[in-house]
Formats: sequence, structure tokens, C-alpha cells
Amino acid sequence: MKLHMVDVVGQYQKIKSEVDAAVHKVIDSGQFILGKEVGELECQIAGYLGAKYAVGCASGTDALQIAMMALGIGPGDEVITTPFTFVATAETIALLGAKPVYVDIDPKTFNIDPTRIEAAITSKTKAIIPVHLYGQAVDMDPIMDIARRKGLKIIEDSAQALGASYKGRKVCTFGDIGCISFFPSKNLGAFGDAGMVVCNDPALNEKLRMIIAHGSKVRYHHEVVGVNSRLDTLQAAILLVKLRHLDNWNNARGKFATRYNELLSGAPVTAPYISPVGTHIFHQYTIRAPKRDALADHMKGKGIPHAIYYPIPLHLQKAFLTAGNKRGDFPVTEKACDEVLSLPMHTELNEEQQSFIAQAVKNFYA
Repeated sequence: MKLHMVDVVGQYQKIKSEVDAAVHKVIDSGQFILGKEVGELECQIAGYLGAKYAVGCASGTDALQIAMMALGIGPGDEVITTPFTFVATAETIALLGAKPVYVDIDPKTFNIDPTRIEAAITSKTKAIIPVHLYGQAVDMDPIMDIARRKGLKIIEDSAQALGASYKGRKVCTFGDIGCISFFPSKNLGAFGDAGMVVCNDPALNEKLRMIIAHGSKVRYHHEVVGVNSRLDTLQAAILLVKLRHLDNWNNARGKFATRYNELLSGAPVTAPYISPVGTHIFHQYTIRAPKRDALADHMKGKGIPHAIYYPIPLHLQKAFLTAGNKRGDFPVTEKACDEVLSLPMHTELNEEQQSFIAQAVKNFYA
């Protein structure tokens, strides 16, 4: 049985004629940089989310950096975030000369624990970056309340959660800026790197647009320090096609997650928790597993792909050790890093594959 952690090829085959036509249309136009498809995608993503503005950029990592640049975050500033996420969240903070300040996670959702945030705020704190991890919406209300009372900016890292909602409203629209990744494995994935920033403030939208294009509104007139991070027209064209299918794909992931839950019933693993105040679009289906590393070896022996997101928390990564963090500082995160295991989750799963995967998990513990 051929299994994939993410089956981007199988997904493409089902919409091949739509994608190919969109790609050839761009090639025939010759408008590879900031072609009309980029503007169309920006409008459609903004409409989908219920936001006023969306600005395409080159990657989800760039989206985070551009967001912080637009908000004036730089040397000497502190930005509060989670230590349990992909490195880009902290990496972009450090690249701008600011300091990542970590707050431990909720053990059920794996998202930043809002009850711990206020204690981490200092006179240097400029912003909070909550991460909607694995596709699960963060509990945003208490975070927004803290930000309003303390005068802090909010940047939502929605790289894994496009389409998830919190109290009936799409994530990516609560903070000052929302950041999206269209990395190929995402629920809405491009055929390469691509990203987007989302906001509701016209002045911020204008600044974001300048930053992605070398700080310029008019060619060769540079008003702010910027970067080269324009969304590629070919990627925009592909994403326009795939956006039409996103809700159906997210719904399918939810059904696959429910089936995994049923199949794994009785095994000594903890299935993903779904917060009652939000939705989960299952970018990853991540269990907590006793003897996780041995289970991972067992899965490998059965030819079953799997992943550990993430084996080392950010506060213990070699690149960030100079910040003075040490093991034991964030025990909930560290425990999660020792226990989490993500099973195959994508739109092309079928019942036979899921049964085989779940039975392998059960057999290991039997």
C-alpha cells in the first residue's frame, strides 16, 4: 500500500485541467510579476476571510517579517509568542533585532496559553504572535483583551489555519495583521513558496504593499525600507483554482479526523482536542503517544509516513540558546515535544489507508 504524509500529486490530478489552464493563461500573458491574478487572489482571500485588505508575498515566513516591519518592530523590542511552533515565528523576530519571549502552551490545544501571557509582558513588549497550530483556532478573546489594555499589537500566525474559525469568525482577522502560508503541504497550497498578509487598516495596507516591493509605491521612489517579496503570478493563478475547493477539502479533513478518532479508540493515545470556541481544519492530525519514538520506528517499519511537529521547542534550539532559556522553562511544551506524532492527513486519504494506519498504531501497543 502506497501511503503519503501529504498527497499533493493526487490532489493535483483531480483538478489538473483547471490548474493547467490557469498556468498556461499566465504563461501566454507574459505577466509573471504582479499579474492580474495576484490582485484577484488578494480580493478573493480578503473576501473569504471577511477582511478589508490582503497583500500577496513570497512566503509565510516573509509574511511574518513584513508584518513586523510594518508595525515598526525592531532592535530592543520584545515579541511574545509560543515556543511550540515552526522556527519561522521566532526566526523573523530575531532577524529584525527584536527578542522572542516565550509563553507556555495549553496542553490540550497545543496553542499559546492566554492565562500566562500577561506575566510575560514588560516595558519592552511590542506585540504578541499567537499561532493557530495544526489548524486549531487560538482562544483569541483573552489575548485581544490583554492587547487592548496593554497597548500591544497582535500578529496572527495563521500559516496552518486558513479556513479555521473562532466564535464564528475566520482566524487571521482578529489581530492588526494576519499571516498566511501557501507552502505546498498547507490546506491551500501553492506549487512553491507563497504567502499573504491580511489587515483592515488602509494605512497599514499601503505600508505592507510598499514593503513587499522594495519600499516603493512608485517605481524607483522608495519611501520605506522594504524587501523583494512579491507573490508570483503563476502561484496566484494556481491558488485561485484551489481556493474554490478549500472549504470542501477542509470538511473532508474533518471527516478523516473523526474516522481516525473512531479507529484509534481503545489505543493508549490521545486524539486531537477540538476547542468548543473554535474550529479545527486539521492541517495536521496529531496524537499524543506514549513511547512515541518507539511507535515512530514501528510505523517506519510498516512503511507508514509520519512526522513530529516539533521535536525540539524553540527555546532549546541551538540558534536561540543565547537568550538564556533552558530545559524546564516551559514544561508543557517540552512534554508535548516528547509525545506528539502526526499521522498522514490530506484530501486523498481513503478508508482502507486509515484502517491500515490505525491498526498499526494499535498493534504496537498490543
